[in-house]
Amino acid sequence: MSSVQTATKERKSARDRVQAFGRFLSSMIMPNIGAFIAWGLLTALFIPTGYWPNATLATMVDPMIKYLLPLLIAYTGGKVVADHRGGVLGAIAAMGVIVGAEIPMFIGAMIMGPLGGYVIKQFDKLIEGKVKSGFEMLVNNFSAGIIGMLLAILGFVGIGPLVQAFTLLVESGVNFLVAHNLLPLVSIFVEPGKILFLNNAINHGIFTPLGAQQSLETGKSIFYLLEANPGPGLGVLLAYWIFGKGTIKGSAPGAIIIQFFGGIHEVYFPYVLMRPILFVAVILGGMAGVFTNSILGSGLTSAASPGSIFAILGLAPKGGHLVVLAGVAAAAIVSFIFSAIFLRKAPSDEDLEKAQAASKNMKSGGNAGGPALTSANDLQTGEVRKIVFACDAGMGSSAMGASSFRKKVQQAGLPINVTNTAIDAIPSDADIVVTQQNLTSRAKGKAPNAQHVSIDNFINNPIYDDMIERLKSATAGSPDSSIPDNAAGVKQEVSDVLSHNAPHVVQDTTTSNAGSTILRKENIVLGLASTSKEDAINKAGEMLAAAGYVKHDYIAAMHEREKVASTYIGNGVAIPHGVGEAKKQIQTSGIVVLQYPNGVEFEGGTAYLVIGIAGAGGEHLQILTKIAETIEDEATVQHLAKVTDAEEIYRTFSI
Repeated sequence: MSSVQTATKERKSARDRVQAFGRFLSSMIMPNIGAFIAWGLLTALFIPTGYWPNATLATMVDPMIKYLLPLLIAYTGGKVVADHRGGVLGAIAAMGVIVGAEIPMFIGAMIMGPLGGYVIKQFDKLIEGKVKSGFEMLVNNFSAGIIGMLLAILGFVGIGPLVQAFTLLVESGVNFLVAHNLLPLVSIFVEPGKILFLNNAINHGIFTPLGAQQSLETGKSIFYLLEANPGPGLGVLLAYWIFGKGTIKGSAPGAIIIQFFGGIHEVYFPYVLMRPILFVAVILGGMAGVFTNSILGSGLTSAASPGSIFAILGLAPKGGHLVVLAGVAAAAIVSFIFSAIFLRKAPSDEDLEKAQAASKNMKSGGNAGGPALTSANDLQTGEVRKIVFACDAGMGSSAMGASSFRKKVQQAGLPINVTNTAIDAIPSDADIVVTQQNLTSRAKGKAPNAQHVSIDNFINNPIYDDMIERLKSATAGSPDSSIPDNAAGVKQEVSDVLSHNAPHVVQDTTTSNAGSTILRKENIVLGLASTSKEDAINKAGEMLAAAGYVKHDYIAAMHEREKVASTYIGNGVAIPHGVGEAKKQIQTSGIVVLQYPNGVEFEGGTAYLVIGIAGAGGEHLQILTKIAETIEDEATVQHLAKVTDAEEIYRTFSI
């Protein structure tokens, strides 16, 4: 490997680590943004300088920021590491730093929460299988209490004072920048960081804790405007709308609506990546906005998330709307002017799709240009015996992808084992691992010696045909290709996999044991109005629970799975399902089918059929195979998306 390749790999590895750390920080803050907004509204409305001063209601402001918000952060951080038990330990541990400090202990909570989860997780691993039957609850409760007490003491006497000293040091540094009018310099780091998808880490991991402290003292904080200001992105998009060329010009107005009014800043990142010189424009725009806010004394009462102009104005303090708008306008104007200068000189060869792909790759922590393949041209096919399709849980999208590819392998008569698994369980003898783009980095960590194929969806992907051709060419020259029963052996193995623990077949609901069938007619709902993917996932989960397939907690796990990687698998179909610990919430295998004739937007495409899945053991694989085979034909999916008789969908997916 050349020194250039080594350096590139190291840079990408470092970026992956930074992004992963940023996502971890934001995962503690983002679920609790509603609580921050509630506190911000109470502050804006009822403190002495608020819209409607009320001394009684204002008494809630101080306890919420000192106790409620840090405890929520700590609980969430602990839960991320070790589920509910970890969350409880995280909250107990954080109480030590909260009580031992005189300032809101957000940073302390972000340390103690995950620490509490980690310690109890390691303890549980240590005693696993060693507790005598009947004593489990006693050990669990007392271990949590004793460890929690010790961590709280550690936080009180050790970590709390250190965090307080660090916070005061950072605050002094920031105050120095403010006092000397140097705060705009932070845009040099903030604006490029946003486009590298560190926006949540920057906003919620750094500025939200600092802003909360400042807001407690003054009723508002400029820190809430450093990253959330939509002005720099708006300026870039306006310049593309006016001075852009070709199709990129027509895409800008829609992007403006999503970015400025919807608060989804990520939409403008590809536009900057198409012309890297535009990094200069957004940096200068950000500096102009921060400078204006500093001069005018602008600030918000709480963190604005998402960074929509509506959210920003909604959290502006009384009398502060015009100065906040001035900061947004200044950022947009400066960004627009410099973007226009650069774009007017640019040739008309912008490739938005390519830039979006690059942007998506950076968000996912992918390794564009590394050993992961997005085409089969560089596939090494000399000794391929096992191909593994992997997803986060190994029971939904990867199962369907493996089924689709396995069929092609059988038809080609190739002596190759095709299977599916969770990423954390990729076998060491895998020759090729196929994953969705935003999971490839994790897969490489689990199977560093395998070849990795990175795809956007699992169903009917054109790369499959290319892979088959490459594998056929290699096998044709292999001495193993002369063995006549290899293909038959693979076919038998596939049959064994599909029949393993899968005694259920789709039956008519009039049979005596209809309650145990995987798909039942009453679990097919047609003609639903378009909605958000979150609502569609909720409905699928509620139906799975109502049918007795899962416990209600499974629904939250379905949403967690969607955050990891989209369950949209291609050809107009999404298959939301739970992962990891969610398997404990499954009571029996089951599937529900929701039809949305006008579609539901998932990351990666529009789903017209949303199929909620709960798979216990291997019981669901048989019907997943049938679904995979059916939806390979896009015309079939388009037809099923419009049918008005549930019986037709039922018959189509019946085995």
